[in-house]
Amino acid sequence: MSQGILDQGIDLMLFGMGTVFVFLTVLVFATVIMSGFIQRYLPEKVEPQQPVTPVPAGVTDPKVLAIIKAAIDQHRNRP
Repeated sequence: MSQGILDQGIDLMLFGMGTVFVFLTVLVFATVIMSGFIQRYLPEKVEPQQPVTPVPAGVTDPKVLAIIKAAIDQHRNRP
């Protein structure tokens, strides 16, 4: 009798795992197809970027220095 129950448990396990495997496989294919559709028919518009001007080393805005100093002072004065 217990052999029949064990067989039923294994059958149920294989059926459940097979169902999950098939579902995930279909989900992956659907995602790939939708991604290809979006990239082909609805491309993302790329806006030209402004060139970034590098800040010379050692030069810091006085306003930024004041903010940093105030943050450090506030941190040090915590109770």
